[in-house]
Amino acid sequence: MTNLPHWWQNGVIYQIYPKSFQDTTGSGTGDLRGVIQRLDYLHKLGVDAIWLTPFYVSPQVDNGYDVANYTAIDPTYGTLDDFDELVTQAKSRGIRIILDMVFNHTSTQHAWFREALNKESPYRQFYIWRDGEPETPPNNWRSKFGGSAWRWHAESEQYYLHLFAPEQADLNWENPAVRAELKKVCEFWADRGVDGLRLDVVNLISKDPRFPDDLDGDGRRFYTDGPRAHEFLHEMNRDVFTPRGLMTVGEMSSTSLEHCQRYAALTGSELSMTFNFHHLKVDYPGGEKWTLAKPDFVALKTLFRHWQQGMHNVAWNALFWCNHDQPRIISRFGDEGEYRVPAAKMLAMVLHGMQGTPYIYQGEEIGMTNPHFTRITDYRDVESLNMFAELRN
Repeated sequence: MTNLPHWWQNGVIYQIYPKSFQDTTGSGTGDLRGVIQRLDYLHKLGVDAIWLTPFYVSPQVDNGYDVANYTAIDPTYGTLDDFDELVTQAKSRGIRIILDMVFNHTSTQHAWFREALNKESPYRQFYIWRDGEPETPPNNWRSKFGGSAWRWHAESEQYYLHLFAPEQADLNWENPAVRAELKKVCEFWADRGVDGLRLDVVNLISKDPRFPDDLDGDGRRFYTDGPRAHEFLHEMNRDVFTPRGLMTVGEMSSTSLEHCQRYAALTGSELSMTFNFHHLKVDYPGGEKWTLAKPDFVALKTLFRHWQQGMHNVAWNALFWCNHDQPRIISRFGDEGEYRVPAAKMLAMVLHGMQGTPYIYQGEEIGMTNPHFTRITDYRDVESLNMFAELRN
């Protein structure tokens, strides 16, 4: 097998969701020391890098994807000293560290947003505010977690945009000061030995400045792969990703092959690689995520061919079946009973047989299945809870 120019083109990346990985304190929540304890296992497994989902200070409305401080570790997970030890111990085993960066939005508990509630503060321009009436939002865009994408702030008599939960206010990437602060965050973690960044929903950072009503949908066509998304990522790459030698993988929501050919071009002017989710929508009948259906495996094969051929010699793919947002693939596309192990091997063979960098979600290597909760109260996922309430009503 021919080695390619970059380490991440030859490696396998293992995703860890610290909250549920290994608890060393008896708190019921996983922590960074739990990851340290499992490094020998991960080394034996043969992974080249670990991607850690957010462990920053957060109210945990969206399991850490509502960040209240990008450079402080939530005490639930440990300390910066724990993190530094994790980096040192991982590197001694030849394992690199990749961190999750949630740069489309912050928690409304973030100091920037708390300052932004004052209309006279310069931090007001760190977020997207628009006029409206208490019962009349600026447009009809929908949040990806249900309901309007706008939340009224009575004291300042304006709405702020939140494409996700109301507690996750969208950052205003049009403001150079925002981009400057986010570059500082990247520098902070690069200084601590981080080798890569996973950029959460990063193709949503640029919105149509007109903020028009969407007469044919939920608004996503006005902010997905938006007008300045490529420009912003080129700037981030020029100023921090390339100078610091950071591998970058972008999570691309509802994107297209043509955009990913630009985001992840082999010339390396924006990102190293991209996640797309089209192959995980082949069991969405009519595009309906919350309707149960059997997978269309012919469509799956067609999609893999489309993306493999389209990205070949042009850009780089990130390959995956599972992550913290998806059901276990054996439960979804395979068999949980007699054929669980053969199904797991078959699905792994498909993934590792394609061109791109494979990502393995914790437990995928041992054929883990869905937990089969029987009560909605067992779920700790804001999107699932919101959709349950919406569909029930």
